[in-house]
Amino acid sequence: MQEFFTPVDTSHFNGANKYSATTYGKVINAYLKGDDFPSLENVHLAIIGVEEDRKAINNEGCGLAADYVRENLYKLFQGNYSTKIVDLGNIKKGNTIDDSYFAVSDVLAQLLKKNIVPIIIGGSQDLTYCNYLAYQKMEQTINIVAIDSSFDIGEGDTMLDSQSYLSKIILHKPNILFNFSNIGYQSYFVDQNSIELMSKLFFDAHRLGKVRKNMEDVEPIVRNADVVSFDVSSIRQSDAPGNGNASPNGFYGEEACQISRYAGFSDKLTSIGFYEINPAFDTNKQTAHLVAQMIWYFIDGFYNRKHDYPIVDKSEYTKYRVSIKDHEHEIVFYKSNKSDRWWMDVPYPVNHQIKFERHHMVPCSYSDYETACSDEMPDSWWQTYQKLG
Repeated sequence: MQEFFTPVDTSHFNGANKYSATTYGKVINAYLKGDDFPSLENVHLAIIGVEEDRKAINNEGCGLAADYVRENLYKLFQGNYSTKIVDLGNIKKGNTIDDSYFAVSDVLAQLLKKNIVPIIIGGSQDLTYCNYLAYQKMEQTINIVAIDSSFDIGEGDTMLDSQSYLSKIILHKPNILFNFSNIGYQSYFVDQNSIELMSKLFFDAHRLGKVRKNMEDVEPIVRNADVVSFDVSSIRQSDAPGNGNASPNGFYGEEACQISRYAGFSDKLTSIGFYEINPAFDTNKQTAHLVAQMIWYFIDGFYNRKHDYPIVDKSEYTKYRVSIKDHEHEIVFYKSNKSDRWWMDVPYPVNHQIKFERHHMVPCSYSDYETACSDEMPDSWWQTYQKLG
């Protein structure tokens, strides 16, 4: 693994010689210039920078982002928990784009097999495809959640790039994608045909305006993800100017941090990537600072996980049964006694137990339970049922 990485050089980091004992600059075991490659024994989280940006659209230069984010992250204090985090440095650009993709997917696969959660600092968002390929090596079907102002489906036979990676994932064989969710799309950036395609595939897309009315509804969407891909262009330009495709509208910085904490808090999530941060456009390193805080919130969520994903033992849950009038299926809800979070149990064919056992328990909110009690079928239940059938 070490051969793919270049060490972190903190000599140009502002304040690197003044880190306090409990800041991440001291707490994280980083692969620094002149030091040995960190051991991965008993590690929970691994930070990885990726220099690849040759497929960035209107945003070349984002491959330089990782060290700018680190400079700000290392100044932040860890929370009230004991962290076991390594920073493996930066995966350097390969001679070809395929060399880079191989290196990223191979490194991620090795970390996932060790139950280490990678935190990827891109680089361009097409690296989400590499993240997907890492799970293929584990023969595991997965859910991807993208926080993005568009769907990145591309058009027709578009080559793989930062704005078409999703179509490559959908068309890849063998396909291990069970569900894709978009959070924060903006209608004027999305072709109507793409919205229809998402519906036909039983994927779910959540418009920015609707999401921002109740940010708590984002939590169960993120809780269903194995992979989160965060495009900083989904954040409004005033809060995150460091992106060639930044726009006036989007999430506020604190909302982006809230989503990141939801991701960390999810027992199911096993990797996250922050992409398209471009230092060339970043006024006063504001975007790098924001992403550093987003990573802080992800780490904080991770170390506050409740470990109540109800895939085996349901004894610590309150069970609710709701019958829907004129529908053949009863909906079974589970509420965790630890965290007060909700799930729906969606039935599936018995002969598909191994394939679908990770996906039939669908995270939901209390409002979904209220919807069912009002004799209506929750959208997420129906979408999952279609795919499980």
